Amino acid sequence: MGSLGWAVAFSVLSAASYAAAAVAQERLAEHGQRGLTRWAIALLLTGGGVVLHVVALNFGTVAVVQALGTLTLLFALPIAAVRLHVPISRAAWVDAVLTVVGLALILSLSVESSEPRRLGEPGDRHLALITLVAVAVLTLGAWWGGPRVRSVLLAAAAGTAFGIASVLSKAVLAALTDGGVRTVSPVGAIAVLVFSTGGYLLSQLSYGRAGLAAPLATVSVTNPIVAAIAGVVVFGESFRFGVVGQVVIAVAAILMTLGVVGLARHAATHSPSDDAPTPTGRAGITA
Repeated sequence: MGSLGWAVAFSVLSAASYAAAAVAQERLAEHGQRGLTRWAIALLLTGGGVVLHVVALNFGTVAVVQALGTLTLLFALPIAAVRLHVPISRAAWVDAVLTVVGLALILSLSVESSEPRRLGEPGDRHLALITLVAVAVLTLGAWWGGPRVRSVLLAAAAGTAFGIASVLSKAVLAALTDGGVRTVSPVGAIAVLVFSTGGYLLSQLSYGRAGLAAPLATVSVTNPIVAAIAGVVVFGESFRFGVVGQVVIAVAAILMTLGVVGLARHAATHSPSDDAPTPTGRAGITA
């Protein structure tokens, strides 16, 4: 199995782990955040999702790994059907098909990851600074609009932070496997922690009075798009067939976005608790 195959395998396992973690977090919320065992299970599953995601980044491109992260929403369909005893609607099936078709197109045109390009100083500082400015602008702009605008902008800031955290994680991992701990950029490592934590906090703040569907969809879409763009710019990632391939990828991204937005709306509508975490409200460098 080639690098792309391993990237897909670990990404799918990561998405499944995150989906299971969301179930554990929902049960924890239903019991008033009480129960040491429930906390341990939720943290273990979330941590497993993070580790599998990082391993996937070592094998595949950022665009592929981040896009596959949206499978967490897809896994939420059968989970909701079983736990809440609700049937999967025809609209949800359509959204699932759109998501899968978009992902299949992206995977079919992806070039297997070659030797990863290391990102050292000052590149890591520049990327971190640009991200901080973007996140700050989105966060500050959130307080000038109504509840829905605030929710969407905070979710966009969270998705941006998560996406760049994945890009920097790939750079840190490349340096670690290539030259050891001494070659890892301290700025890059710190930025991963800052953006992961900041993204998690911003995503939680985005779930306000405007409901869950809008922020959930925004985070799910912004995260892979920002990461894919940064992957192309930072690591020189590309797709097959030149301009034609780029056009097909754009169409695939639109299909996947439509599917993800629909799945996010479905997941938010069938959330068992208004205060329960959602499948993408996860800490770390997620998709």
